[in-house]
Amino acid sequence: MTSEIPSVKEATVPAILIHGIPDTHRVWDGVRRHLTRRDVEAWDLPGFGATPPPGFDSTKEEYVDWLIDRLEQVGEPVDLVGHDWGCIFTARIASLRPDLVRTWAGGNGPISAQYVWHPLARIWQDPVEGDRFMDELEPKPFAKDLAAGFDVPAELAEDMVSRVDGPMKDSILRLYRSALTMGAEWEPELANMTAQALVFWGALDPACQIEFGEKLGRAIRASRVLRLDCNHWTVLQKPAEVAAALEAHWNRPE
Repeated sequence: MTSEIPSVKEATVPAILIHGIPDTHRVWDGVRRHLTRRDVEAWDLPGFGATPPPGFDSTKEEYVDWLIDRLEQVGEPVDLVGHDWGCIFTARIASLRPDLVRTWAGGNGPISAQYVWHPLARIWQDPVEGDRFMDELEPKPFAKDLAAGFDVPAELAEDMVSRVDGPMKDSILRLYRSALTMGAEWEPELANMTAQALVFWGALDPACQIEFGEKLGRAIRASRVLRLDCNHWTVLQKPAEVAAALEAHWNRPE
């Protein structure tokens, strides 16, 4: 019960984990089981397990603002981690508000003007096709698609899809439609990131190709770009490896 505690714990710097889409905080469960530190929180985004505030329209800017508000309430810089859209949001925050971030780590969330949205994202961005997709979405076929196309373990894919409710569907559509030119808009400010940074990326991801992980690493002067031998959901496929990389990253000399 009193095992060795990493130096980051001694400083009581919290670690905050932010999920992507279509996930909730539960996507981090496997990683958290492999972490030795206890001051770790995984937050649900509005519409993804958390109730959206009044007037919240689920745009990319609103998610960033919502996260900044919560991070300000922590009262000290945090070890900020994100996957997929969580990677995108947290990198944006570290670029805009470096005072809130002690270290940053993220993966499989491209921020580049050269990135072309994957086919499913383009469906969601289309007002007609996106609405039709969500109206017709059946959990079991969607889970099978995730398992087949992204190598998500079947039971985890089924659990993930079981949480895709009405508010999440609406939030996904609104977010993607606000993000048509996200890469071009947000890429320039990446140069403002000052936090020690780690990029971890599933090298077999067909939707967010590894070249964009390497590009992100260069843009933010990351201390490491970790290429993992897996698909998009690194946190589900390689939880032990992600956890080990995070703890090594958190304990690097500043």
